[in-house]
Amino acid sequence: MKVNKRIIRVLVCISLMFLVLITYLLWFNMFKSKEVSTNSYNKRQWESEQRVIRGSIYSSEQVLLAETEVQGDARIRKYPRRNLYSHIIGYCSQVYGKTQLEMAYDNELVGKGNISLSINEMRKGNNLYLTIIDELQEYAYDRLQGKNGAIVAIEPTTGQILAMVSLPDFDPNKIEDNWSSMMEDEKSPFLARATQGLYPPGSTYKIVTAAGVYDYGMTSEVFEDNGKFQKGDVTVHNYNKESFGTIDIKKAFEVSSNFAFCTLGYEMGAEKVKAEAEKFGVNKSFDFDIPTSESQIQYKRMTDLDAALVSIGQGGLVMSPLHVAMTASAVANGGKMMKPYLVEQVKTANDITIGQTRPSVLYDCIGSTCADYIEDMMIGVVEGGTGKNAQIRGISVAGKTGTAETDSGKDHAWFVGYAPAENPQICVAVVLENDGSSGGSTACPIARDVIRKFLSD
Repeated sequence: MKVNKRIIRVLVCISLMFLVLITYLLWFNMFKSKEVSTNSYNKRQWESEQRVIRGSIYSSEQVLLAETEVQGDARIRKYPRRNLYSHIIGYCSQVYGKTQLEMAYDNELVGKGNISLSINEMRKGNNLYLTIIDELQEYAYDRLQGKNGAIVAIEPTTGQILAMVSLPDFDPNKIEDNWSSMMEDEKSPFLARATQGLYPPGSTYKIVTAAGVYDYGMTSEVFEDNGKFQKGDVTVHNYNKESFGTIDIKKAFEVSSNFAFCTLGYEMGAEKVKAEAEKFGVNKSFDFDIPTSESQIQYKRMTDLDAALVSIGQGGLVMSPLHVAMTASAVANGGKMMKPYLVEQVKTANDITIGQTRPSVLYDCIGSTCADYIEDMMIGVVEGGTGKNAQIRGISVAGKTGTAETDSGKDHAWFVGYAPAENPQICVAVVLENDGSSGGSTACPIARDVIRKFLSD
C-alpha cells in the first residue's frame, strides 16, 4: 500500500508538471509568440530574409529614401538621404536590429505572404510610400540649424505628416561603425524628439485651457493682471514679470498672461482641467506608424493648484511635439483631431497597391463654435500678440507661442500655428530644447518659414 501511495504521488507531481508546461506553451503561443518572432534581434528573422530583397521606401514625390543593395550573398541597406530621415525610417542592422518604420513595417518590407514564381527566384519585398514631402523635410531640417529640438508639420484635415525632424540625429548608414559613440553621447541622438520627446508645452497649452473656458461658460471673465498669480505656496509670474492691468480673456490669450490662465485653471478645478486635457488625448495613447510617448499629466492626485500650473502648460504636464501639433490641428479642423500617419501606400515590386491609409478621426475634441472661438484668439496672437514673428504677408496665420520653464534653468521655446486660417492646409509645431529664449523670438520665425515654404511651393 505504501508503495502504491508513493507511485500515486509521483504520478500526481508529473501530471502537475505536465499541466504547467502545457499551460505555459498555450500562453506563450497565444500572447508572446508574435512578439518573439517579430523581435528585431531574432536571428531566425535574418535567416528567413536571405532570399529576400527588402523593399524600398519613398517620399510622397517618390524620392528614394531607403533601398537594399545585393552584394554577393550580402544584403546592404542604404539610406541615400542619410541623417534626414533617421528618426522616421530608423535603421535595419543585423547586429543592432531594426527601429522605426524599418521595424513597424518589417513584414511588408520583406514581403511576407508574397509568392516567388520559382524556387531559385529572389523574393522581392513591398515598397512604402510616405506622406513626407522631401523638399519640405530638408527645408525644415536646415531651418532648425542644428539646435536640439523638433519640427512637426501636419495636414490638419487628414492627419498626413508633411515633415518631421528631430535633432540631434544620426547617420543610419554608419550604425555599426558609430554605435558605441552614439550610445554614449549625452545629447541622445537616437531619441526621436518629435514623437518620443516629452516636454512641458508651456503656453501653447493655453489652446486647451481656452477650450475649457468656452466649454464651462467662462468667456466673459475680466482680470486685473498684476503680473503674478499667487495662492498657497504657488507663485507664477508672467514672462519677464510683465503686468497687463485690466484684460479680458482674448487679450490674456494674445499676450499670454500666466496670471489670467492660472486663475482660470484654478477656478475650473482639477477635475475639469483633467477632463479637458483628456478630450485632446492627454493621458491616452494612440496608434501611429512609429513609436510615440504618451502625453500625460503626471500627478497621482491633482489639486486645484496643480490645475493652475497645468493650465499654462507647466507643473506635471508633458507632451510630445507631435501631440502639440495635433492639438492645434484639431482647432484648425473644426474641433476634430485626425489620426496622424506617415505611410500613405504599400505597393508590391510590380507597383500594385496592397495597402492604402485613409484619413480617420482620432478624437472629436470640441465643437466647431468652440474651435472658431479659439481660432479667433490664435489669429490675434499673430496679428498683435506674442506671435508677431509668425506673420506672412497676404496670409492669415493662427498660432500660439510658448516659453516653458525647465529644471535646467533654460526655457524651451515653442510655437504652434497653422495657415491659411480660413482654409488650413498646414499646421507646424516647433520646440527648441533648452533654448533659453521665448517662443515668440526663436520658434516663431522657424514655423513661419516652414509654413511659407509649403504654401509657396
